[in-house]
Amino acid sequence: MKGKHVLITGHTGFKGSWLIAMLHHQGAKVSGIALDPVKGGIFEKASLDELLANDIRLDIRDSDELTKAIQRISPDVVIHLAAQPLVLASYEQPKETYETNVIGTLNVLQAVDATPSVEATLIITTDKVYRQEAGVEKAFVETDAMGAADPYSTSKAMADLLTQSWIAGHPDARIAIARAGNVIGGGDVAENRLLPDLVNSFASGKPGAVRNPSSVRPWQHVLDCLAGYISLTEALLSGKAKSGAYNFGPTPESPLDVSEVATLAASVWGQGAEWRTEGRDQPHESNFLILDSEKSKSILGWSEKLNSKNAITWSIEWSKKESMGESAKALTMEQLSAFLAR
Repeated sequence: MKGKHVLITGHTGFKGSWLIAMLHHQGAKVSGIALDPVKGGIFEKASLDELLANDIRLDIRDSDELTKAIQRISPDVVIHLAAQPLVLASYEQPKETYETNVIGTLNVLQAVDATPSVEATLIITTDKVYRQEAGVEKAFVETDAMGAADPYSTSKAMADLLTQSWIAGHPDARIAIARAGNVIGGGDVAENRLLPDLVNSFASGKPGAVRNPSSVRPWQHVLDCLAGYISLTEALLSGKAKSGAYNFGPTPESPLDVSEVATLAASVWGQGAEWRTEGRDQPHESNFLILDSEKSKSILGWSEKLNSKNAITWSIEWSKKESMGESAKALTMEQLSAFLAR
């Protein structure tokens, strides 16, 4: 990506913040369009705005203003991350979730179509777009049927289908869809997510509260996921990869259930950290989500560098050191350099 001007939508979020750091490290010029960052998140703590050519606050539901902004920035690449990303929040705010994740994605595609400078576009969805059948546990491939239950997953499946339709109608455009799993890392402060909730509890000396301890997730470090996004974007630009969907998930041996993750997190934190099961009923969430990433591995040469236990360890170590006063920016750059050197 060296020398390319990359626009990230949703750059103030957790994943977008780490992507700024990675792209900048690789020599790209980076701009962003997003809502204000969550207070206390990595974007704010690591002063990542200092790495941006353009740092624009804008709601992607505003189609006219979004198009004007993208045309003004005139990027070579657009990576669309902006979303309402939380399952539990989608139950509380379904209208906002659908408007942001579905109409917002359409607005981005239309804005890109109206911006001649854009050479490639990457739309980020999720592993939760796939249709799950009761009692069936399998690793999903890109051609599997889509369908979801909770509002967040349904909205992302709709955005994914919308993008597939757009690709079919724009055969000359270089547009890909990236589907990734449960991503973790230092500086995530989203509500109702396991590791941020555990970190907050451990830092305050309280037991971490865990819901759905038997749920299985592929715990992937954010840097592994983003390395996949960048590899796919570069392959689109070079013509090595065709438009379409690509999975980015850990190896089949990597998934751990929530109780195992909480136990490892407490061990890494130390200082008497512990967790307990939260007793109240929870809204529906998928219990088993595994991706088959052979397409990305064979076409892009991508594979994860950190297994689940390493990913959890890196995440907790970043958070503990930052809570003890170490520089968030220095910690971010140290882990980024260590990752790229592996």
